[in-house]
Amino acid sequence: MRIAMISYHTCPLATLGGKDTGGMNVYVRELAKQLGRIGIGVDVFTRSQDEHVPHVVHDLGYGNRVFHVPAGPEKPLPKKEMADFIPEFVEKVKNLAAERSETYDVIHTHYWMSGIAGGELKAAWDIPMVHMFHTLGLMKNRIAREGEYEGDYRIKGERQVLRYADKIIVATQAELAQLQWLYEVKTDNMVIIPPGVDITHFYPIPKPDAREYIDLNCGMKMLLFVGRIEPLKGIDTLIRALAVLNERGTLKHYQVCLAIIGGDASVSEENMSLEMAKLQELRDQFGLGNVVTFLGKRGQDTLPYYYSAADVVVMPSHYESFGMVALEALACGTPVVASQVGGLAYLIQDGVNGYHVRDQDPDQLADRLNDILEDDVLHDRMSRNAAGYARDYSWQVITDQILEVYRGVDRKTDR
Repeated sequence: MRIAMISYHTCPLATLGGKDTGGMNVYVRELAKQLGRIGIGVDVFTRSQDEHVPHVVHDLGYGNRVFHVPAGPEKPLPKKEMADFIPEFVEKVKNLAAERSETYDVIHTHYWMSGIAGGELKAAWDIPMVHMFHTLGLMKNRIAREGEYEGDYRIKGERQVLRYADKIIVATQAELAQLQWLYEVKTDNMVIIPPGVDITHFYPIPKPDAREYIDLNCGMKMLLFVGRIEPLKGIDTLIRALAVLNERGTLKHYQVCLAIIGGDASVSEENMSLEMAKLQELRDQFGLGNVVTFLGKRGQDTLPYYYSAADVVVMPSHYESFGMVALEALACGTPVVASQVGGLAYLIQDGVNGYHVRDQDPDQLADRLNDILEDDVLHDRMSRNAAGYARDYSWQVITDQILEVYRGVDRKTDR
């Protein structure tokens, strides 16, 4: 069996923490690798965003490849502009497959723009298509602030993909309900399969070793945020929660620091993203300059050290379809305090491997952080529970479930 995997708007090999890099990149890369381990050939097609990067790379191992397909200018583009080059991308992918005499059994697309491309390739190649949205435009619009709303072009595109796909993989029961409720579609062609985690890469590292490796000037207790620097992630709520803890004297008593991984912390003030500038201004407004450190992007190879060095990983998001960062942190034995939204409501077991908090409630977030920081027995119990819980999400287990989906749609397609 050979799989054509489409990740149009972002490359699975991209460094995490950028504007359009996050859990989906990890998902595509790790799924492709695990499929390779069990003898399933995968070619990942993504739009080229850098003319200096080779158009074909073998960094997925096992003979699997990533094709950086030129479609429009080879540079990052706003998503609305990027959508204009989907037809060119499709033609280039068809040509690549024809030139190399490649045939595929299933197309697996990720995010709505990939789904549009996949629908055209499905028709051209006469093979089934499996899709995963990762995030939903209508859900994002329900919590978006002024100027952050997803355009109608995305919503129309998502509805189009729902018609194209033979099977939809959703991460949680919540996502299934959102598709049924907001998009008013039947869900009989949908299956719930959560993302996985590589437990051979993400596992508990002794804290002294992890702290020494990251070499971060931090206090006794370390909080960690990992993700894109955008309003949806709720980092402002986290900074406000630290201000609450500062007023109570907790930060000084426990020598707490917060490390934020994501974005680009090295750019000049005039080139800084609007959200990064707002967050740094908020940090300084509360006098937390010595507490909050913006580290910028970090490679996936170093993340287990950061997770293991942290006492708590915090995810104050307004919306998460699943929450890959939370799963990686749990696998490293680090409790997670997260908003009770989307997939996080299912992944975090309140009081067991972390805590749920209300979205945009810095006082409650401060309370839950304080509970873990001041109680070493509680922290150690949550840490053990976290690592044990994550083993049920190993990529080996998850990939077997996805492979059954591939086989199912392949059997149903009469070619």
